[in-house]
Amino acid sequence: MNLGIDGRRALVFGGSKGMGFACAKHLSQAGVRVCIAARTEATLRDAAQRLSADTGAPVDWVVADITTAAGRDAALTACAEPDILVNNADGFPPGDFRDWDPPTWHTALDAMMIGPIEMIRRCVDPMIARGFGRIVNIVSRSVKLPQADLGLSNGARSGLVGFSAGLARQVMRHNVTINNLLPGVFATDAQRRHVDKLSQQSGRPFDAIWAERGAANPAGRFGDPEEIGAWCAFLASRFAGYTTGQSLLVDGGDYPGTF
Repeated sequence: MNLGIDGRRALVFGGSKGMGFACAKHLSQAGVRVCIAARTEATLRDAAQRLSADTGAPVDWVVADITTAAGRDAALTACAEPDILVNNADGFPPGDFRDWDPPTWHTALDAMMIGPIEMIRRCVDPMIARGFGRIVNIVSRSVKLPQADLGLSNGARSGLVGFSAGLARQVMRHNVTINNLLPGVFATDAQRRHVDKLSQQSGRPFDAIWAERGAANPAGRFGDPEEIGAWCAFLASRFAGYTTGQSLLVDGGDYPGTF
């Protein structure tokens, strides 16, 4: 399917692995010039090489931390005025809210709410001026199905989704859309870290918890990052120009509600 975004430019945070890598891959396959941003140079170099080898197209990279002004500056220097912005940041390990002091909360907010909002703030007006923009936030099903031990994610990601919902209606008439992807349990490094933390807390074997979490999903498995990548590319396409302010659950049917 030709997504109609050939020649566009995309900036993908967290693009060196997991779901961010899959988003970068599918966008590159659609003819988009992709720049991946993350914090580790060696991982970025390797990811860019693998993406280029897979898609046959050049992939740019930049060392950039979305939580800092310097990191956001570096990202926009490497990919000035992107047509497509993918905000993606790791969540925080499970824990007890009694242990989360204000500095911990501010760290979580910087990664999962303030950093992405700052990127939107700096990208959206140039998108409006060009008459095309696609912003995709990779968040979590926790904004719809909160988990007590993931309170940092519940709070920070919900803030990003709430902010995006209001802005999405203001910029829609300029062919700029803002949507959110809400992954459930996916086979990623972040999920492995989460299960490792649960293993440490419970004393149960990692493999047992991992197998249970996959089997407990209605799909009987973990999600594949490629599934998020494909959704991201479609939401960035010209065919998604009438869809905005939406939060799409991609969780194997785990959410029990109707809406």
